[in-house]
Amino acid sequence: QVQLVESGGGLVQVGGSLRLSCAASGTSFRLNSMGWYRQAPGKKRELVAGIFSGAETNYADSVKGRFTITRDNAKNTVYLQMNSLKPEDTAVYYCVAGSRDYGFDYWGQGTQVTVST
Repeated sequence: QVQLVESGGGLVQVGGSLRLSCAASGTSFRLNSMGWYRQAPGKKRELVAGIFSGAETNYADSVKGRFTITRDNAKNTVYLQMNSLKPEDTAVYYCVAGSRDYGFDYWGQGTQVTVST
């Protein structure tokens, strides 16, 4: 059973930075896709960033230029560096992963990110 454990969330002021980490365990196969979703109160869950085989990445328009997703394949870990944070970035951030490219089958429990003014 694949488990995704997130860390790094918290409270930060506007303009600040946070780095989220997500470690995957319980898998003997490669996770070709890893990424982050987020869900703010009263809003739909949205894909923030994804990273796929070949190190291809994509980002939501709202975070382009501010967030960077990377992964360490040896550690089965994905990171999300979030800079220039805005109040609208406040949400629960979920780590996601999957064995297929562009497909996410597994979800973490979520970590809260709160950006205060």
